[in-house]
Amino acid sequence: MCGAVASASLHSMTAVAQSPVPAAAGARDAAITIRALTKSYGRHRALEGLDLDVRQGEVFGFIGPNGAGKSTTIRLLLDLIRPTAGTIRVLGHDPRRDGVALRRRIGYLPGELHLYDDRTAAEHVELMAALRSEPATDADALMARLEVERERPVGTLSKGNRQKVGLVLALMHRPELIVLDEPTSGLDPLVQREVHEILGEARDRGQTVFLSSHVLGEVERVADRVGLIRRGRLAMVDDIGRLKARTTRRLELHFAEPPPRDTFTGLPGVRAAQFDGDRATFTLDGPVDALLKAAARFEVLTISSHEPDLEDVFLDLVDDAEQR
Repeated sequence: MCGAVASASLHSMTAVAQSPVPAAAGARDAAITIRALTKSYGRHRALEGLDLDVRQGEVFGFIGPNGAGKSTTIRLLLDLIRPTAGTIRVLGHDPRRDGVALRRRIGYLPGELHLYDDRTAAEHVELMAALRSEPATDADALMARLEVERERPVGTLSKGNRQKVGLVLALMHRPELIVLDEPTSGLDPLVQREVHEILGEARDRGQTVFLSSHVLGEVERVADRVGLIRRGRLAMVDDIGRLKARTTRRLELHFAEPPPRDTFTGLPGVRAAQFDGDRATFTLDGPVDALLKAAARFEVLTISSHEPDLEDVFLDLVDDAEQR
């Protein structure tokens, strides 16, 4: 990789600053505040009227289909591109006016990571610490936990091992705000689990994590709240528990003998029922009380509950959006 390309990518992760930005009044209330944010590229609108609040000390999952506006939102937050309209506040400050110094308080992993191919992970850590004028507080511990190959030129590393270097660079100075675009891309499952634990520890220390990911299971495991963006508009924001409770789930009952099917017709909360001999599978979008009372009239051998995962929720939400 040429030095200019790598330098540009590293500069997007941080910047040299003469002095840190002081905390603004009210900054404790929200890590990110976005109002009426719009970004146009000619006639194409990548974002339109986006409103979003991310609380300090939470892990916020930002999900959506390809091209929905996730990476555009992140680039606007970091002042890597400029909005067409709307306002952004990050840690209480305007990224456009205070962007250089503000990035000292942010850790950023871009979706397309570019590093210096001829430099080692350890050399990247030294370079980034110098650029930020901040100590690499957690660099050694992170490299050990992620099993980073410290002394090999990163150009000789696999995609997953390069990704681990990028994670160290984003997290090593304990930033107030951690912005991650597809953070576990290319990582094996054991390393992914370690990354999730690291992010949980960051949240417990009061750091804020803004996580964009196509891996919905990952968002489900680590996020406190999730926002769905679709076609440049925010479709919904909710916490993971309430979101899953709002969607459909399945309950499978195994009876001692086949029950009369009409027993379960028209029950509140039951969207659909499928029968296969002495087994019945019910799709629910409400309370299970009426179903269980009806089933109690017969001998039930087993009950299996299939709770929705975030992928089920996501697909339901997209289907609902398309039907509007």
